[in-house]
Amino acid sequence: MEMSDLKVPIITIVIGEGSSGGALAIGVGDRVLMLENAVYSILSPEGYASILWKDSSRAEEAAEKMKLTAKDLLKLGVIDEVLKEPNGNAKTDVEKMSETIKKRIVSITKELQGIDNDELTEKRYQKFRNM
Repeated sequence: MEMSDLKVPIITIVIGEGSSGGALAIGVGDRVLMLENAVYSILSPEGYASILWKDSSRAEEAAEKMKLTAKDLLKLGVIDEVLKEPNGNAKTDVEKMSETIKKRIVSITKELQGIDNDELTEKRYQKFRNM
């Protein structure tokens, strides 16, 4: 809640697994980005399966239904951008992935700096409400 009222641009990036209460905080970003192989949800697939079917062994089936991949979440409008990973895995070239992230942060920061603080927080609020 505190983060949503900050008078500065907020850029969030899911680089691995964003879940639980942290997932809610990530969603408050003015721009929400995700690495292409990251996952983002408010509940683990095991937790979802346990609640829905009382069977955590159905986690893989739950993950499919949850739409927690970067591609799915972009399509649903939950995130704003997917960052392509070098060779399909950020760990294979950490330097290159870091440079990609840096460029996007700099670019987005420049874009958001020109927005009035009150307008920024209002847009953030509307974006989060429309999720």
